[in-house]
Amino acid sequence: MNTDDKIITFASYYDPMLAHIIRTRLEANGVACFVADENTIGANPLYNQAVGGVKIKIFERDLERCREILATEGDLHEKDHFEIDNDSNTYVVCPYCASTNVSNIAEDLNKGEWPVLSSILNLANPFQTQMNWRCNNCQREFE
Repeated sequence: MNTDDKIITFASYYDPMLAHIIRTRLEANGVACFVADENTIGANPLYNQAVGGVKIKIFERDLERCREILATEGDLHEKDHFEIDNDSNTYVVCPYCASTNVSNIAEDLNKGEWPVLSSILNLANPFQTQMNWRCNNCQREFE
């Protein structure tokens, strides 16, 4: 086997959609690549950290070319994140679309003028179930 044909991991992403966006960018620029571990994480999103995320695999000979492509177009890693639920100490995954691109609603309400309104609503109805998370992909709220 030629050393130029060695397959390596180019990047890992916690959000499978971001991995596919990067894959299509690389393929559009003539780089042969594929996504690995997507099915494992799709079956159980909590395996995301154990598996190391969804990986983009490339030929070693294309490594510098891939770096050049993403340097000019950006690699979207700033949008690739995960949140940890402090109560259960696990990753927060959307139960509807299995995305890890979620944000904490309580943190969003504590910005600007919302803390006063949030406090008043909690005093008026303390037994109301409040959704804790919002999925930024499917826009649904969940606990």
